[in-house]
Amino acid sequence: MFHAPHGYQRAPLPPAREQEPETPLARTLAPATPAPAPVPTAVSAPAPAPAPKQRDAFFDNAKYLAIVLVAVAHMWEPVMDGSRATRALYMVVYSFHMPAFIIISGYFSRGFDLRPKKVQRLITGVAVPYLIFETVYSLFKRWADDDPGHSISLLDPWYLTWFLVALFVWRLTTPIWRSLRHPLPVALAIAVLASVTPDIGDDLNLQRVLQFLPFFVLGLLLKPEHFKMVRRREVRLLAVPVVLSTLAFAYWAAPRLELGWFYHSSAAQDRGAPWWTGIVMTFALFGCSLLLTACFLSWVPGRTMWFTVLGAGTLGGYLLHGFLVKGANYAGLFDSYPWLSSPLGEVFLTVAIAVAVTLMCTPPVRRLFRWSMEPEMNWAFLRDPAEDARRRERRPVGKAS
Repeated sequence: MFHAPHGYQRAPLPPAREQEPETPLARTLAPATPAPAPVPTAVSAPAPAPAPKQRDAFFDNAKYLAIVLVAVAHMWEPVMDGSRATRALYMVVYSFHMPAFIIISGYFSRGFDLRPKKVQRLITGVAVPYLIFETVYSLFKRWADDDPGHSISLLDPWYLTWFLVALFVWRLTTPIWRSLRHPLPVALAIAVLASVTPDIGDDLNLQRVLQFLPFFVLGLLLKPEHFKMVRRREVRLLAVPVVLSTLAFAYWAAPRLELGWFYHSSAAQDRGAPWWTGIVMTFALFGCSLLLTACFLSWVPGRTMWFTVLGAGTLGGYLLHGFLVKGANYAGLFDSYPWLSSPLGEVFLTVAIAVAVTLMCTPPVRRLFRWSMEPEMNWAFLRDPAEDARRRERRPVGKAS
């Protein structure tokens, strides 16, 4: 779950800077006699327009592929009980798809601070979509699952919406993590404490917020050269035996390991395990997730692909695909058609949800749901004097206000 996964992140990608050609010095070409004074003009030539910001194809590709894996894993949940192989694949995908999405979200949150414009974007791009979709998902469950008593609780995220709460908290605390000398060990310590503290409760799904926190903090610490490192050819080749070994281990562990560990949504005691297993599993899963995330990123193409444009719409894919998955469950689709639990049926469901989430990431769908996922809402915020001053500075001289 990019989620957001588990998704999503809507912050702009860093522009690709090109070196501007040097302007020749006028005095080196000046004639011996003084040049005539230039005739003053009423209006100066307009300044050249700034180059448009360019998106990095690698990160858009990674976000799209991660959100497809999030949707596929959700669709496997109702049909994997009778298939050890599908359960093993589910475990492998769940161990890295949301960590990869969260790491990328952290990487593009490095510049977040508490300036009014940044706070406004956080509210309109994360908080408002949470309020809308938490309400809509709750109403959808009331209607589709014939559960009129299901409550609408903004403090108890339901299904996919936990990621928006987590992203809001993580990004809001970014200045704190950026100011610490050793932020990652601190974040890991917080995750460990959460994994052995069952009294945290369900409010705002704080267990997930705290246990996934190290991945976001790690993203804040990464630099472009780290992503270049995992994309080297030798890393891509090394990823093959690593993933194959992980699949073999997952096949062995599938009937033995509880899936709740991969959700990071409760403490060890809540699973009936000794408290110390929370510490062991936190570090074990963190290491495994990082290793598989590196393998995943090493295989992500860095060039522009047919799906690169879909990377900008992964929030839509994340928030909308849940209606299909839950709707199929509520309609009894998997009970009515047992063949969907067969290998052929699982392949069909995988392809179907991958196509569906791809369509949900397209620009037309993004424009259609912009009111709920990317609202402007300038009417709700005070004008930023600093931003107005920068806008006036960028305005060409002589242009009417």
